[in-house]
Amino acid sequence: MNIVPAEAAAGPRLEDLPTADFFEFESLLSPQERTKLAELRGFLATEIAPYAADWWNKAEFPAHLLPKLAALELSTPAQRGYSNLFAGLVIAEMTRVDTSIATFFLVHHDLFVESLFGFGSADQKARLLADASSLRITGAFALTEPGHGSDVAGGMETTARRISSRTGEPGDDGDTWVLNGAKRWIGNGTFCDYLLVWARDETGGGTDGQGAIRGFIVDASLPGVTRSRIENKIALRTVQNADIVFHDVRVAEADRFAGISGFEDTNQLLRGSRIMVAWQAVGQQLAAFDVARQYAVERRQFGRPLAKFQLIQQQLVTMLGNAVASMGMMVRIAQLQDEGAADMAQVALAKSYTSARMRETVALGRSILGGNGIVTDYRMAKIFSDAEAIYTYEGSFEINTLIVGRAVTGVSAIV
Repeated sequence: MNIVPAEAAAGPRLEDLPTADFFEFESLLSPQERTKLAELRGFLATEIAPYAADWWNKAEFPAHLLPKLAALELSTPAQRGYSNLFAGLVIAEMTRVDTSIATFFLVHHDLFVESLFGFGSADQKARLLADASSLRITGAFALTEPGHGSDVAGGMETTARRISSRTGEPGDDGDTWVLNGAKRWIGNGTFCDYLLVWARDETGGGTDGQGAIRGFIVDASLPGVTRSRIENKIALRTVQNADIVFHDVRVAEADRFAGISGFEDTNQLLRGSRIMVAWQAVGQQLAAFDVARQYAVERRQFGRPLAKFQLIQQQLVTMLGNAVASMGMMVRIAQLQDEGAADMAQVALAKSYTSARMRETVALGRSILGGNGIVTDYRMAKIFSDAEAIYTYEGSFEINTLIVGRAVTGVSAIV
């Protein structure tokens, strides 16, 4: 008589199956980094995973978590001596559990705090860097405008006029700037303490015959700053994106980013944040695979687990292949970062490729869950929706594709 072992009859245990890191890229980390990544996973599993869907459904940001998040001491990991691979995996792991928390972390640390490191004056660093790194204060990156997203470099309409605080007249030697304009889609914008605002200098100075792009650290409580939350989003609902209007906002010369003389100076920041968003695309795929495989193993249809159906296995393998290929590309990007050799075209290819694979992966995952894939109770609907934001921000798929196209043909398709 053929006796089926009890453990086989019960089906495979998920903890005994290979992880989504099928090629074991994490083995490239140092022992210290692997220990720290395990600490992060423990935090995410206890402090975020059980509550993330509820925050998302209610469009509420869990501000109470900031001290605990700061206690992990993961702000700008590369600045702390960790590898760029570890820094990327931090974002991927956060995204794997909750894309919104990862996006908050990315905006604050990889844009605002890294800006202070890279372009802040000694005085600005002394005043803000320690508090920002430890999340005692929060920051946002105010670049995109209501009428300008991909073309904001050439089309920026927010202006900065330098004036004398004594006479109120324009002057290159004034100690005050007046900002006017509007920004849109500013992550953390509703509650942050400071905004890194990009504006065009009305006095000129730009290499394109227009005003030079300047950067300013703006206290969000200043008179003339109006913030309103963007409602009715279908992605990143926990992230508090804002519309921000500046009306005659006076900013001291001491709060201008002295290290910024034009938009080209922001490329370092944008390249770094684009890399991290590509890591988010990896994290989304890991999440989708985790959820879809667990569902397939546990869900029974026609008297057997979904995982025993050939088409389901084919879908899971496609999802895994996409995730592994995307992670492999990002591991190489991290190596190029370590060598100081990752250029914008390489980063653009990574972002466009991983986000395209992500879109396919989360769609397959949603399909595996059937009707349960459209409710956040089963996580996949949230993963599926959040992927749409990643596909678009930090350069849409199309814009990043054209950046690579320009690099490989020598001609630009962007007017």
